[in-house]
Amino acid sequence: MNPLSRLFKRASPVNSPGVVLEMQGGLTAFSGTAYSNATFRAAVDAIARHAAKLTAHADGAAVDDLLKNSPNAYMTAYDLLYRTVTAYYTANNAFVLIDRDSGAIRAFYPLTPAGVEFVGGQDDGLYAAMTFTDGRRVTIPYADIIHLRRHYANREILGDDNAPLYPLIDTAHTLNQATGAAAKNAVNLRGILRFTSLVNPAQIKLEKEQFVRDYLNVSNAGGIAATDQRFEFQPTNTAAYSVPHEQVEAVNREIYSYLGISPQIVSGAYTENEFAAFYESLLEPLALQMSMEFSRKCGVSVRFTSERLEFSSARTRISLLRELLPFGVVSINEARRLLALPEVPDGDKRLQSLNYVEADKANQYQLDEDEKEGEDDGQTDTGV
Repeated sequence: MNPLSRLFKRASPVNSPGVVLEMQGGLTAFSGTAYSNATFRAAVDAIARHAAKLTAHADGAAVDDLLKNSPNAYMTAYDLLYRTVTAYYTANNAFVLIDRDSGAIRAFYPLTPAGVEFVGGQDDGLYAAMTFTDGRRVTIPYADIIHLRRHYANREILGDDNAPLYPLIDTAHTLNQATGAAAKNAVNLRGILRFTSLVNPAQIKLEKEQFVRDYLNVSNAGGIAATDQRFEFQPTNTAAYSVPHEQVEAVNREIYSYLGISPQIVSGAYTENEFAAFYESLLEPLALQMSMEFSRKCGVSVRFTSERLEFSSARTRISLLRELLPFGVVSINEARRLLALPEVPDGDKRLQSLNYVEADKANQYQLDEDEKEGEDDGQTDTGV
């Protein structure tokens, strides 16, 4: 049986939930108005792609394997992080089910409910009653849900919604519609049909509708209309309207700013310094939040990390390794991983140049040299 189907067949807890503590509708992470906007989706996709490259390190072997490789039968670790981070930015709340078997964790499943209610049970436990887009409803102990929240300010359990973003999305939608309308109008014929003889109103209407169907549409790519002596077509000169590029860019920048990402990161045309700023301001806090929540709910220490050097250029990595290896800061295998090379036997040893010694040993060496010079000075040649 599909594990998710088993989840929906799960009976409600014996101590059924009672009072509703907090509820939220509209958590449609993949069908909301924001995610349907191209600019918003591109920005969220860029964040999720980079966040999905984070590596999990768990003290428990089973949890470590699930989060490093395959969290369930249908996903890779990359898929789990990508989907979770996408929901995190789209709905400001992301949920991951911890599937346990007799207490042991056997899988992780990202959940994207259309709505959720947090309710208190008679056993004093907290439960999440989730409703999905197909109408299915399931109640899960909150202790079995990884819950990541963004803009966590005004609610007790849930992150706030994206209400401040909606006017920007509406503006972007209006600009897109205007651009599409301008493109259609640019290829359409516009004008007046002037009949050369008396025609009854019904016939005028019929001729006009036929002319519109034949020539005044986008399929008339040539922009040419053919008439006979019954009427003349007089085109009207209308200036083509185009949406100012500056307006579109301004709205896009506002959407990027709301998500905390720069246009350079979205387009992939970023410098190392620009990515370093993105890493420190966005990826590191997200990795910290995930590490703390997974550790709290899984019962073992879980850390999501990423080597910043992995995102540097090959030239930068080689230059840094050239400086770090002689000091024993990194091992051979650590250096090879940064260069996307396979590990080698005994490569976990650190090498250090003999040209460098510890400071106290250097001081002792200098004292020994001074004493030796003093002894040499005390031995004078008397010539006897």
